[in-house]
Amino acid sequence: MRSDESIAAIATAPGRGGVGVVRVSGSLVPAMMEKILGKRIAPRNASLCDFLDATGGAIDRGIALYFKNPHSYTGEDVLELQGHGGQVVLGMILARCIELGARIAEPGEFTRRAFLNDRIDLAQAESVADLIDASTASAARCAMRSLQGEFSEKVRDLVSALINLRMLVEATLDFPEEEIDFLAEGDAVGKLGSIRDKVNAVLRSAQTGSLIRSGIHVVFAGQPNVGKSSLLNRLSGEEHAIVTDIPGTTRDVIRQSIEIEGIPFHIIDTAGLRESEDPVEKIGIARTREVIERSDMILYLADCSRGLDEEDGKILASLPGLPRLIVYNKADLSGKPAGIEMDGSVRLSAKSGEGIDSLKSRMLELFSLHEPAETQFVARQRHVSALRDADAFLEKAGKATQAEVFAEELRLAQDSLSRITGEFTPDDLLGEIFSNFCIGK
Repeated sequence: MRSDESIAAIATAPGRGGVGVVRVSGSLVPAMMEKILGKRIAPRNASLCDFLDATGGAIDRGIALYFKNPHSYTGEDVLELQGHGGQVVLGMILARCIELGARIAEPGEFTRRAFLNDRIDLAQAESVADLIDASTASAARCAMRSLQGEFSEKVRDLVSALINLRMLVEATLDFPEEEIDFLAEGDAVGKLGSIRDKVNAVLRSAQTGSLIRSGIHVVFAGQPNVGKSSLLNRLSGEEHAIVTDIPGTTRDVIRQSIEIEGIPFHIIDTAGLRESEDPVEKIGIARTREVIERSDMILYLADCSRGLDEEDGKILASLPGLPRLIVYNKADLSGKPAGIEMDGSVRLSAKSGEGIDSLKSRMLELFSLHEPAETQFVARQRHVSALRDADAFLEKAGKATQAEVFAEELRLAQDSLSRITGEFTPDDLLGEIFSNFCIGK
């Protein structure tokens, strides 16, 4: 990926639409503008123009926008050609840009150039893709807050505090003969504790932001005919799963996404777990086991009238050590009230809907999702990992008995935090991040 080349791409999704956009970025933009539009247009003004081919004939007519560097998305000269949204005409406009010296942009290359030209940091760049891929309105709002720099500002504040603490340590190392104890005078221990508290606060928010971005995968498990499919239908508000009184009705995995207070939950209904000689049901049970291994949470259903029996005990003992919630269904048939039990389990009726709100509340509690999604920023797993690494280095610094070791752990903590915004980021990680973007962005 060479930043000295001009790049071009169709920036709108494939298909038929009213408007389609071709975007060009790089040093060739001013010359290309004269060839394609027949003139130069003023920056940041919408101009109605014919888009011309090599013979001067019109390919299309639309709106042209010119953004002069550095006041553009990429920090380079950028031209956007907004024409009619047909794939043939957009392909012709793109081909004309290539003919004039641009090359096809790689996935995420426009945003990567914005990052390399200091228009945005790496966390903001990732939030662009997260905004495009948002599956809920809350996820979109959280991604927008990250794009506006809320997450990055918190990280930079942590880095700034670490730099100030490192200055105290360096003063101690540079002047070892001085009678002044710079670490004691500057309350290094107190400052370290304060930084750790702030790191953990940001870590908690990042963990929530990561869940808002990707959602929580919840798998329904339990014996056959306990109401897993009925509960899926109740939570989603639609009849996605077939419900009968016949055990083993659900043979395959059924997936449906819901939203609880802005948090996406990906619900997975599975075949009931039991011993079966039916070859098709056995395949479904095997798939259930595989899905459970890859999930974030197990919601185990049992019949309210009989509670957990010996077979339930065997199944629960065989499940992986994921967060789990016991749900007693069919409360309407047992005569017992719906709600949250003393042990944290939930009693409800999937048929009537009684107790569903209690279930949703417990699902949020299991992941400590108490803060409303509207106050969060979106985050990725790599951000969570970097914050955990930083906290681990700070913990080691607190146990250090030598100033040199203390200083080194602080440096490593700062490097971990700087990976989030891209101030300290290997090129191979950049390639991995931007390769997941769509072309044209």
